[in-house]
Amino acid sequence: MARKAEGRGRRRPHSRQPPTPAIDPTPRRYRIEALGVSGDGIGRLTDAGAQQAAPVFIPYTAPGDEVLARSTGKDRASILEICSSAPERVTPPCSLFETCGGCSLQHLSAEWILEWKTAEVVTGLHRAGAVDLPPAASFQTPPATRRRADLAARRKHDGVILGLHRRAGNVVDLTECSLLHPDIVSLLPVLRTVLERLDLFRREADLVINLFDSGPDLLLASDGLPSTGDRTKLAAFCKTHRISRLCWKQKDSQENPETLVQLTPSVVTFDRVEIEPPSGAFLQASREGETAIRTAVLDALPPSKGRKAKIIELYAGCGTLTFGLATHARVEAYEGHPGAVEALARAAAGHNVTAHLRDLNRQPVEAKEMASSLAVVLDPPHSGAGLQMDGILEARPGVIIYVSCNPRTLYRDTGRLLKAGYQIDALTIIDQFLWSAETEVVCRFSRKAQKTHNK
Repeated sequence: MARKAEGRGRRRPHSRQPPTPAIDPTPRRYRIEALGVSGDGIGRLTDAGAQQAAPVFIPYTAPGDEVLARSTGKDRASILEICSSAPERVTPPCSLFETCGGCSLQHLSAEWILEWKTAEVVTGLHRAGAVDLPPAASFQTPPATRRRADLAARRKHDGVILGLHRRAGNVVDLTECSLLHPDIVSLLPVLRTVLERLDLFRREADLVINLFDSGPDLLLASDGLPSTGDRTKLAAFCKTHRISRLCWKQKDSQENPETLVQLTPSVVTFDRVEIEPPSGAFLQASREGETAIRTAVLDALPPSKGRKAKIIELYAGCGTLTFGLATHARVEAYEGHPGAVEALARAAAGHNVTAHLRDLNRQPVEAKEMASSLAVVLDPPHSGAGLQMDGILEARPGVIIYVSCNPRTLYRDTGRLLKAGYQIDALTIIDQFLWSAETEVVCRFSRKAQKTHNK
């Protein structure tokens, strides 16, 4: 007799998933109380007796607005009508605002945005445990200065769409942009034309444009292979439009890109030192923002202690800060991207800089290497310093200069540094990503002086 299948001898109670609550399509009136961390307005119902209802997030609203909105999910709503406008509202400079998927705050004045970001950072640091914060310096990048664009291309029956993804949606053709540098914007129409004629572009492609000192540098990732005709067309295109280099790789591939066209060295300058970064390399979003970050970092350095003084630089990239630091002390620069380290090492000769290839998330720099440093300077990725922070806390360097592109991880690491006896004695907020909720922060941490007791 066959054995019964396991579990069939006893009837189990039927488990039911809780029903998904239906979305109420009825428009309702909300008052916007504040902005959330992503820049969406936090609204509460204005109906009598509705103040106990949970808040909802409504994009493209401003604190003080009263709006008519329709629910789109559990805690989300979309605006239908502005019933009463907040005084901070302005006319967005770009006709694609709310459509292209890029900017989220063009409906607010630039002055108000900088004040809001500054207040958010100060509040976040206080919540992390900081007291007696120094006055915060602040800087805002001007419009039309962004020198990097990450775009998507899609082939349609009537041509090529090249632009950004709308929120959880399709690619929107970027026909104008108040944020990008004009040299990038002027390339978009001719890029659509050349892409339409390429065999390597069947249906989808991604395009990274970096505006180097030598001109535009392009990295194209596509769903087809380049033909001989493609190479000829792209060489002529680059020559006509003064593009120093164009590299290609297959879409979603982890392989290093192939250089299809190289007309001149593709270089960017940091503190009068020329670097030739790898294709698609990370750059600070604007030259102006980069200068503000570098100035804040260099101003935060302690006085040099002679020829043997060294600075440990973590997450050095291609050398954005490295050569400015090297004017103060010897720099041991650590970075995990092989191409970036190679570029940095080539430029480092004669500049008091040693470049090290190190995946800091898997192989952090040890405490003994940092303990005697003049300062530790770190510019970690969006996820923060991770395991590397353990080594920093163990080393207890006198000064730590922390450059952060994600205040949430900065607050987490700040809490640990404060508990270890550090204090914040310089703070700079940089609105480099204009009209977005993203913020750059430079913090200088130093160890509190230990009290001495007379015996």
